[in-house]
Amino acid sequence: CDALKPKLHKVKGVKLSKWASSALTCSIPKSNIRVNSPANDLLTLAEVAGLTELDVSLLGRNDMAASNATYVVSLNVTRGQQAQQTVRVFNSLCITPILQHAARKKLRYDLGPEADWIDCLSSAGDNLVGCDETIVPTRPAEAWSYDAEREEWIRSFGPGASREYYTALKSSPSTFEMLLDIKGKKLTIKCDPRVAAHRAAFSLIEGRADNRADLSREVSVQYRLSDAARQTDPVLDPFHVSNCESLEATSVRVEEPFELYDRQKKVVTKMAQIEDGNTKFEEIEMFDEPMPGSSGWSLVAKATCTRRTGIRGGVIADAIGAGKTVISIALILRKIEASRAARKLPMQSSATLIPMPPGLLDQWKGEIKRFAPHLKTICVYDLLALKKLSVKEICHADVVLVPIDILEARDESKKASKPEYLQHVLKMAGDRSTTAPKLPNSAGQTEVSEAKGVWIPGTSQDPYAGGKGKQVNRNESAYYTYVYNTAIKQLRKRTFKPTDKGVPLEYFSWHRIIVDEIHESLCTTKGEIKAAAREAAAEDDAAGFFKEKNRRAGRELLGITEKNINNRPLRFRSAMFGLTGTPLLDNCDRVIELANLMGGSYIIGLSSHWRKLERESMRDIFLHNYLEPRQSREVRRNVYSYCQKYLDTACCRNKTGEEMAGISLVTQKHTVCMNDEEKKAYLGSMSGIPVAERSLAIKPEEFDVDAGHDISKFLRQNAKLPCRGKALVDICKNILSQKGCERTKIVVFADGRIGAQVAAREYLCAEPGLGCTWLDASDSVEEKNKKISYYQTADVTDEDRARPRVLLLNFEHAAGLNLQTECNHLILFTPLYVGQGGTTGDAVTDASTELQAIGRVHRPGQPKTQVNVFRIEVCGPGDEECLDGQLIRRNTDEETVSMATNAAD
Repeated sequence: CDALKPKLHKVKGVKLSKWASSALTCSIPKSNIRVNSPANDLLTLAEVAGLTELDVSLLGRNDMAASNATYVVSLNVTRGQQAQQTVRVFNSLCITPILQHAARKKLRYDLGPEADWIDCLSSAGDNLVGCDETIVPTRPAEAWSYDAEREEWIRSFGPGASREYYTALKSSPSTFEMLLDIKGKKLTIKCDPRVAAHRAAFSLIEGRADNRADLSREVSVQYRLSDAARQTDPVLDPFHVSNCESLEATSVRVEEPFELYDRQKKVVTKMAQIEDGNTKFEEIEMFDEPMPGSSGWSLVAKATCTRRTGIRGGVIADAIGAGKTVISIALILRKIEASRAARKLPMQSSATLIPMPPGLLDQWKGEIKRFAPHLKTICVYDLLALKKLSVKEICHADVVLVPIDILEARDESKKASKPEYLQHVLKMAGDRSTTAPKLPNSAGQTEVSEAKGVWIPGTSQDPYAGGKGKQVNRNESAYYTYVYNTAIKQLRKRTFKPTDKGVPLEYFSWHRIIVDEIHESLCTTKGEIKAAAREAAAEDDAAGFFKEKNRRAGRELLGITEKNINNRPLRFRSAMFGLTGTPLLDNCDRVIELANLMGGSYIIGLSSHWRKLERESMRDIFLHNYLEPRQSREVRRNVYSYCQKYLDTACCRNKTGEEMAGISLVTQKHTVCMNDEEKKAYLGSMSGIPVAERSLAIKPEEFDVDAGHDISKFLRQNAKLPCRGKALVDICKNILSQKGCERTKIVVFADGRIGAQVAAREYLCAEPGLGCTWLDASDSVEEKNKKISYYQTADVTDEDRARPRVLLLNFEHAAGLNLQTECNHLILFTPLYVGQGGTTGDAVTDASTELQAIGRVHRPGQPKTQVNVFRIEVCGPGDEECLDGQLIRRNTDEETVSMATNAAD
């Protein structure tokens, strides 16, 4: 100790008037404590002997009186304030000797981060790993009953079931146990890896098969003791999706004179490998239980499930315009005869089912007619279209196209004011007494907040790092799912005749499923949830045909929270693929969710994914927090690692090749200045912000909804500034005045959530000779597809030439549309921001949506050599930067754009 060295008592340059150096000594009382790890007892981690009577008294004071044992007491070191007192005594008496014992390498385990895994458990006979009821008791099933007094459906459980379940959880064994031998003055630390092994295995297999035991037989568990101080940090690099350049090309014959590009043939190869069961992926789950005290040690159990077959799905994330549609058509053609041979009435269809945003149905139908006209294709626009189709027609089809939000479909023949699809499912299932609930307007949980590129784990106080929800919304979501799933189970028990019509899509088994623009249904940011609430309150300002409520309809149809793929609303026999140009794989949660959805692949962390909380009861929310597994650095490192492994295994992203050569993208910023009156209105719309703090430079992050700030009024005012509307008209008129562009077609994107589409429409329609075409909320899916088609094909008739030159779309329409053949001018009326201020914005999602919008015209097949994108930026009267400038910089930031696309170099 430096304090005991006299020569260090004097410090150069410092004088102490009253300091007198003296001889110092340090007396350390001799300890008789000894630590031993018995070789003949594999469940004993360490024995601490040599304790004094006082030591024994302090360690056992909270447990000796409550214990019936005379000499050996099991110490409570996990629950309550008394447990904390016991742990503090344990730390002061035992931790140092235990750590010294480990430092001398006398411990049975290697604590290093790269230590070998030790085999622990695998299923044999009746001993099924993950199925031990004493360690992982079965959660009681919930039922639903109607509360007439509250006029709502409520969850109910068996009498005392919840208490019995909680009691079983409390009494379940822990991995670590401390036994105090009072007479022998010895503390024994037990470590039973089988407890952690069962819990890891349970998380991996729970809910993924009709019989848990079937999947348990494919699981084995290993473990090791780990020192938190020696664990490596998780990787923080952004995810990337690789291309298919190293694969062989698979040739598929499409309609002449067309032929797939070489890179497209390689994507077909990857999809075919997955579909044929030749792509393997190791599924694991980990359970990390810390040893009580301050040792920093924990036992980590790793459960591994090696499936007998390969993964059953993947994601094709090729760049916008790279030909994902024709690749999918080629995959369908590859084994079309085998698909047809496998059809079997009344349930087994030979068709590939393709759910998609509703505005893309006619586009897909046209592409199939172009590349494979002999394929029998059915478009199910809505419930009326479904009622016209027989069981035989659906079973004998090659392709069935359906809007992904068909659960929001209305019966257009009855001019129904509310969706009737679920009521139709109930009717066809034989249930005529249940009234179909409405699809909830609000989600029960929001997505986890994560800083860009940085992992922010939740805590026990805020377990989902800011992702919150209301219980009433969870109950509504849960009841809707319960009614829907119950109806599907009953529906599948029925037998229909080949001539029966209107049988729901959920009845059939499809050869494969391909979900177009899969990212549209997965995104659930805080801003989108808040926007949904506004949509519900203001249907007259509808955000178009793919609002947040429609996204929830899509998630219900896909069965996003169901881990057992056989119980999902849509079933497939071969594989399930997702298509997207902007995969939005900016955090682990989105990768985990995507893997589960695309064929049921399990990535570590799925069992505690935030999405399950959309429908949980208050009891299960409490129990989830109580049971929430600890995520050490080692576990987090594996979560990231397996997310990237899944992307490498099941996903691919190929850029457009030579077909984009010679097509340049020119972005022009059209800057306009607001006048003094507009400035006054702009500042006055900053609802809740103190007047003294209002300025033209205010940022969205400065709005705090908890402080009463309302950014929506500000965004709406910014969108409807007269100078912006005039700039839009001027840009359109300038384009149409250019030589050779008099009849060209222009695409304008605006944010319908903040009324920007309404403002743009009013300015365009008020200008003589200009006008615009827009998609109205009251239009049927078929009518919307027809309107879009006007801007996908050349003008032929006088009626075509008389239509407005401008197509006005919401950003919700940004995904999937092919407008390149007739349009090479695109205008972004406002830069996109979805959020409520503070940290609720998601720059990656907003940038992705803008990229999707631009990709409607800047894509292969564009006959022009230049695509022009106009961004309108409104500045202050003195050319000061305002909201537009901030958002344009944010949404075009190079790193943000890279995270939105996840393309490997």
